[in-house]
Amino acid sequence: MNRSLASALLVAVAAASLGACSITRPSPVKEMYLLEPPPVQALAQSSPLSVRIGTVTVAAPYRDRTFVVREADLRFENDYYHEYVVAPAPMIAEAMARALAQSNAFAKVIPPGAPPEADLTIDAFVGSLFADNRDPKAPAAELAITFYVVRPDRSAVPLWTKEYRRRTPLTAVSAASYAAAQSAALGEILAELARDLAAE
Repeated sequence: MNRSLASALLVAVAAASLGACSITRPSPVKEMYLLEPPPVQALAQSSPLSVRIGTVTVAAPYRDRTFVVREADLRFENDYYHEYVVAPAPMIAEAMARALAQSNAFAKVIPPGAPPEADLTIDAFVGSLFADNRDPKAPAAELAITFYVVRPDRSAVPLWTKEYRRRTPLTAVSAASYAAAQSAALGEILAELARDLAAE
């Protein structure tokens, strides 16, 4: 009986010790980032039309909040300790609305989620959104977005479409550097988009 009780006590003490270790050991903290492109410069030329930000679709590998890192030609990894505050699609849609409003490219810019009461709708497809670490000496951020302009009251065939790509070198191999590079790349793309649309 005494031997059984001693064994039970040893098991209890061991369980308590393991529990204490798991409680006191700090769990890994995730770092969260936003895509924050710089403001777009106002253009001298403006269209009298109104535009609505429609659907932004992100390719499946980059759709979630976690950062995606390309380690080899066919090998990608998710960085679970670094992620966006929200999924990329709504962040990019809101950035599109802000940039086009700042650019004055259109008379009115209707943000995503609003009723489709506009002359034009701009949809987007994000084909690339990842950190490229294949060359450790030259890490970079890859971003590719294709935009589609359609008239809601007509055929779904786009009136205008164009793909924009940016490969931005990283100042350091870090999540903060990657988020800053992607924010800068998105700002460049949206500024070029505004200029192209204003010239149409």
